[in-house]
Amino acid sequence: MSASQTPHSEEAVYVYEAPLRLWHWVNAFAILMLAGTGYLIGSPPPAVGGEASSSFLFGWIRYLHFVAGYVLIVGFAFRIYWVFAGNEHSRQIFLPPVWKGRFWKELWHEVLWYAMLVSEPMKYSGHNPLATLAMHFLFVWFTIFMIVTGLALYGEGAGMGSWQYDLFSSWVIPLLGQSQDVHTWHHLGMWVIICFVIIHIYAAVREDIMSKQSIVSSMFSGWRTFRGNGAPRDSH
Repeated sequence: MSASQTPHSEEAVYVYEAPLRLWHWVNAFAILMLAGTGYLIGSPPPAVGGEASSSFLFGWIRYLHFVAGYVLIVGFAFRIYWVFAGNEHSRQIFLPPVWKGRFWKELWHEVLWYAMLVSEPMKYSGHNPLATLAMHFLFVWFTIFMIVTGLALYGEGAGMGSWQYDLFSSWVIPLLGQSQDVHTWHHLGMWVIICFVIIHIYAAVREDIMSKQSIVSSMFSGWRTFRGNGAPRDSH
């Protein structure tokens, strides 16, 4: 039988519901805006000539940073709600089954797959174990860290008596040392998330090409398709 006559099988599974997909892209835009404006806040652009009131450049940079920050916070609160309201796939990155031996065994297989030491990946309807663990620590927990430290810094400007100061600045800043320490940790957290986003995009495109299953398009359509033989595994 020639290559053109080789039987082709394809299976599709509905994985990502519409609210989760919407959150994903809004969240991606917010992170992009936060990273861009956050970098400029840490490394300000040269001064603009003329009266400051006629340009207000740095004010707009800070304003966009704050707006994107609140979009991220509201979106993350919704994402936590969707852990309980959504399907099983919406819970994966928040509740990785680290207590299961199967999870760690399959995680090691994925490490070997990404290192190109095995010829075939395992197929999953949701995230594979390595992706689940990476998103749990590098996205979920670092997002919480950035929200907490960001609100603590915002509370400094809002002043004593503001809810941001009372709920966050009053204990986060003393815990981490002083205001500049919180700025430094917040800035370093931004670089962690930027590195995570780069790896996330690389892994998604790589899997689309090499693993015979759709990754990137799934976050637009909600459906994950599997080409070739072998049924996808359920959540861990």
